[in-house]
Amino acid sequence: MGNSQSRLLLTKREREIFQLLIEDYSTKEISEKLAISEKTVRNHISNTIQKLGVSSRTQALIELLRLQELKLNGT
Repeated sequence: MGNSQSRLLLTKREREIFQLLIEDYSTKEISEKLAISEKTVRNHISNTIQKLGVSSRTQALIELLRLQELKLNGT
């Protein structure tokens, strides 16, 4: 358990959801875009927050960017 690898191995779906969050989509918009329920979106967000050991989706986004699990798209 206590493996401290920096590579987090998000699921494909978790990565998709957080990438959309970074692009400023709401939970409702993400659920529509991915054809899943809002509850499922929130569950994925919650699971990722737990995996990272952080307390909010904002902290999760920052940590995922820091770990290079997500990328900011240049505008």
